[in-house]
Formats: sequence, C-alpha cells, structure tokens
Amino acid sequence: MAQFVKIYEDNPNPKELKKVVDVLRKGGLIIYPTDTVYGLGCDITNTRALEKIARIKGIKLEKAKWSFICADLSNLSDYVRQIDTATFKILKKALPGPYTFILPGNNNLPKAFKKKKTVGIRVPDNNIIHEIVVALGNPIVSTSIRDEDTILEYTTDPELIFEKWQNLVDIVIDGGYGDNIASTIVDLSIESPIIVRHGKGDSDIF
Repeated sequence: MAQFVKIYEDNPNPKELKKVVDVLRKGGLIIYPTDTVYGLGCDITNTRALEKIARIKGIKLEKAKWSFICADLSNLSDYVRQIDTATFKILKKALPGPYTFILPGNNNLPKAFKKKKTVGIRVPDNNIIHEIVVALGNPIVSTSIRDEDTILEYTTDPELIFEKWQNLVDIVIDGGYGDNIASTIVDLSIESPIIVRHGKGDSDIF
C-alpha cells in the first residue's frame, strides 16, 4: 500500500522530499501535484518502473507518449537536439508554466525512448515537483491520472486519488487540491508551432 505524504508547496519539507526521491531511485512510482492536474511518474532512467506505468495505463512502453518533467531548461540539451533561437525564446517565455512542448529528441534519450523522434518536455510552475526533480538529479516521466468519469476527466482531491491509487503506486503526495484542466500541448518539432491540445496554458502567446 502506498504512503500518503503531505508536502507544502510554499515550504517543502526536505525530509519528505528525500522520502519521495529515495522511492524514485529504487524504481518506485509516485503521484504528485503539478501546476495543472496530478501526475503519475517515475525516474526516466529506470526501465522497470517505466514498464510498470505502461502496464497500469494498458499500453506497450514503446507506444507511450509521456512527457519528461524537468527542473528547468538546463536539462534540455540532455534529451533534445539543438534548437534555434526562436524556439528557445518561446520556451523561455512560457516556462515554468502549464505547457507541454514537443521537441526533437536526440541520441541520449533513455533506453526505453531510443526509437522516439520527439520528446514532450514539461517544466511545471509547482515548487513540490520542482524540488523533487532537482533532488533526483534527472527528469521524471509524467503521465496524467485520468478519471473514467466522462464528466470529470481529472480527480482534484488528493485523498480521493490516494483511495483509488493506493495499491498501484508507492507514494501519493498531498500537495493540496489540483486543477482539472491539463496542460496545453505545443508541437515545436516542426517549422511553425502547432497547438496539439488546448489546455490551461494561454495559447495566444505563440
């Protein structure tokens, strides 16, 4: 059964953050808050953990279209091919924020993503997940925890999330109520930016 860990965004407790990072390093799965909906994630370098998420989502790992949550733009060159100045300016303007950017992947992508030509990058404006990624030292993979309810696509109450997911993951972080609108997805891997999904992020900035 999962641990239910309360972490405050304004002042994340280092002891609780360490608990989460230790679980990630051991190949555990976590549910965590972002600046949009709650996400399900693991260390992107741990193939076994990635396979666990794929099983939960009912898909093959090689077919997964998950994004990487980065602490800031300094992680980009690890996984993304060199981008032009115009693209970088868009990223700088929008991040941290409620956006997922699709960018051209490079040869350094973790083993499970080697065949991917593109990668989704997230830098959420949420101090809890930011501090976790900084402490871990590399991005975590991210996929939203969608609800089967067609009216309410995303659960916002961490206690209800824990109730539903406690036997599937290792830690559920209570970071307060989440949002029920997902991120705006923008494809920057092509010549002109294309909005793939309108979400919480303002699409007028592109």
